[in-house]
Amino acid sequence: MIRESSSGMIRLFFLQLLFLSIPVSAEYPDAVVGPKQGSLVIVGGGGPDRQFPHVFKKFVELAGGEKAHIVIVPTAASSDPNYNYQRSGAVSLAKYLGVAGVSVLHTHDRKEANTEKFVKPLSKATGVWFGGGRQWRFTKAYGGTRTEEEFHKVLERGGAIGGSSAGATIQGSFLARGDTRGNTIMVGNVQRGFGFMRNTAIDQHLIARGREKDLLRVLEDPKGRMRKQFDRAEMLGIGIDEDVAIVVKGDQFEVIGKEKGVVLVYDPKSWKKETPDEKKWVTLINGQKYDLKARKVLK
Repeated sequence: MIRESSSGMIRLFFLQLLFLSIPVSAEYPDAVVGPKQGSLVIVGGGGPDRQFPHVFKKFVELAGGEKAHIVIVPTAASSDPNYNYQRSGAVSLAKYLGVAGVSVLHTHDRKEANTEKFVKPLSKATGVWFGGGRQWRFTKAYGGTRTEEEFHKVLERGGAIGGSSAGATIQGSFLARGDTRGNTIMVGNVQRGFGFMRNTAIDQHLIARGREKDLLRVLEDPKGRMRKQFDRAEMLGIGIDEDVAIVVKGDQFEVIGKEKGVVLVYDPKSWKKETPDEKKWVTLINGQKYDLKARKVLK
């Protein structure tokens, strides 16, 4: 009896050690918009204030810091097979920050994106970063494939997903500016994002390029181009300026980046028929937080 009791205590001791050695990620099972596990870092694109290193460092911290295994996805940058997809400032910065591992994942071939060999780097990834370019290239290459499934599994393990410019927009469920003919068409021929944030449309380079009213064309869809798979009545618009990011955990996000940077949130449920366009968004500044479920700025 004494030996059995001692053995049981020893097993319990090692189980406790094992439990304590595993990083416990925050979980938000009731989240309706943001991720139920893990974190998102969504950047409105690079600008003259050069906040990318600061924001990317936050992404690496959320992905595990020095223990992080980062996968960079540069596919949006070009459709040219001769483009140097291995050249990435994010790769250099990740190495500079001393992460445990960093790799580049790219293909335009959907068959390849469905293979076990291609997705292998994602199996141990704690963070995935999506680069800039044209966001429809992400959907064309990975939408509905095994690769997209693995992106979501990184979040399910408590990891971090980040991205800038096109890498920001792809994180919403509806792909704003997703038309293959040009980036001024808000409701285009490629409409599905990866949906790390549900019922959302995300725009970038907002103030710098005078895009404050552009998300209204998505949320109001006057020409009826949005496909029926999207619930426009429940959709929320998020516009992010250059050198600004939102860090999303569950149903809350915080604004980080340049000191005078802003994020605009568009909530059609708060509009009335007579609401002028200039009153159809709320403005958040650096350090402010927003509740995506309650749809309100947190004091």
